[in-house]
Amino acid sequence: MDLPAQQPPHVITVDDTLVLRRFEGEADLPELHRVIDESLDHLRPWLDWVEDHSPARTAEFLAVRDERWEAGEEFAYAVVLDGALVGACGLHRHEDTPADAFEIGYWLHPAATGRGVAVRAARALTGAAFRLPGVEQLLVVHEPGNHASAAIPPRLGFTERARMHDGGTEFRVWGLARTS
Repeated sequence: MDLPAQQPPHVITVDDTLVLRRFEGEADLPELHRVIDESLDHLRPWLDWVEDHSPARTAEFLAVRDERWEAGEEFAYAVVLDGALVGACGLHRHEDTPADAFEIGYWLHPAATGRGVAVRAARALTGAAFRLPGVEQLLVVHEPGNHASAAIPPRLGFTERARMHDGGTEFRVWGLARTS
């Protein structure tokens, strides 16, 4: 099946151990729910959605992936390391995201951290995003205290562009422009 030009590949083989693949709906539910469940303490300081973690919320997340993918709004991937789902990453937009940009997001099970997985996944997403027509820049947004997330953008050539506030929360905004 040929993909429309505005979509990234369904599967991105990063290397011999790491693959990013489009979520497979209900088939991913048990494993994704387990990985989130095991990662709650690790993710709670940085991701608000973990407070509502439940099988129903994970099912809801997976249920809308296809619709958002087909609409070109969001491209969410399972992060698969050595054949096991260990997190998620993707390209998405918020209301305030520029029309020529996507934001890269990522999270991992704590057992998968410290091994370069997030850097390799974000590098692969960067390449896939810049092959999409109309994408001229990429963003990474995180809270200043999230040092693990902060270490990734500069390793990929992103520069810090701004600090912004949303309610009472401060965020660092990193950007990378298309070079060709």
